[in-house]
Amino acid sequence: MTEEKIIVGISQGDINGVGLEVIIKTFLEPQMLELCTPVLFSSQKTASAHRKALGIEDFSFNQIKDLSEVNHKRANLINVYEEEVAIEFGKQTEAGGKYAFKSLEAATNALAEGKIDVLVTAPINKENIQSAEFKFPGHTEYLDEKFGKGNSLMFLVSDDLRVAVVTGHIPVTRVAQELTTEKTLKKIQLLHKSLIQDFAIRKPKIAVLGLNPHAGDNGVIGNEEKNIIIPAIEKAKAEGIVAYGPYPADGFFGNGTYKNFDAILAMYHDQGLIPFKTIAFNNGVNYTAGLSVVRTSPDHGTAYDIAGKGLASEESFRKAIYTAIDIYKTRKQFAELTANPLKINPIKRER
Repeated sequence: MTEEKIIVGISQGDINGVGLEVIIKTFLEPQMLELCTPVLFSSQKTASAHRKALGIEDFSFNQIKDLSEVNHKRANLINVYEEEVAIEFGKQTEAGGKYAFKSLEAATNALAEGKIDVLVTAPINKENIQSAEFKFPGHTEYLDEKFGKGNSLMFLVSDDLRVAVVTGHIPVTRVAQELTTEKTLKKIQLLHKSLIQDFAIRKPKIAVLGLNPHAGDNGVIGNEEKNIIIPAIEKAKAEGIVAYGPYPADGFFGNGTYKNFDAILAMYHDQGLIPFKTIAFNNGVNYTAGLSVVRTSPDHGTAYDIAGKGLASEESFRKAIYTAIDIYKTRKQFAELTANPLKINPIKRER
């Protein structure tokens, strides 16, 4: 493994979505190969079918049989299946899920073995990927079992906005039932740690949102704030974490309050992701914090409605590559610093 360039493993996602389109478009730019060595876990036949559908003739992957053969000047592809698979753009098919998982499994194994440095995942369909081997609501939960052991955090990041969630891919009807002081505190702790070791923020400021309208209005519209969220914030403060809240979620983003914080912790998926995607769509990245490895993805889904039409923007996928590289380097620097505390602290970013 080269010290100069980070090896970025890429899972292809659903073969009938826009994943391979944004991957190919990203590496059409020669500058990307100066930043990293990409390795796509797919099939030459599948990748060629997408390339032809897009009408791209001046690009090809360097096909390898083993990760020891990577060409650091090319975008590489390692075949994880040989059979020819029918591509049905825009359709949710059994094959779409089957080969998304084959790619993800191979990339994850390579990550676990240290053969790639970071993992960037293209979008899957959370329904058709379900099988005896994959019984998870999404990538986050799958990777948590392998690398997090219950310590993962769904974390959406962009240049000016970072939003994490306490509860992830669960029905809204279960959110209040699953919120506890312990879980909320744990997510605050994970967020705080990630901001320091992954984003080089010396003393991060965290905003915590309430669950209910108007953050409960002192118990008039719900007691979760008084009984669960406020105690978690107080315990975090006692540990030296700079956390504030709970803030009413409705005006927090609209009035720009989020700009005063390094990150925001929302109580559930849509409470955090709707404003994040409204503000940072196509510039946002989904990062799974709390893992022993680095994994990012674009902040969009399979986009079946535009698959195969050449309309998908690669901006978020490119940002996912940049973010994975930055976090890998920052973590490495943080590890070196903590191993040698007498070293001058290179971490300078502070609000």
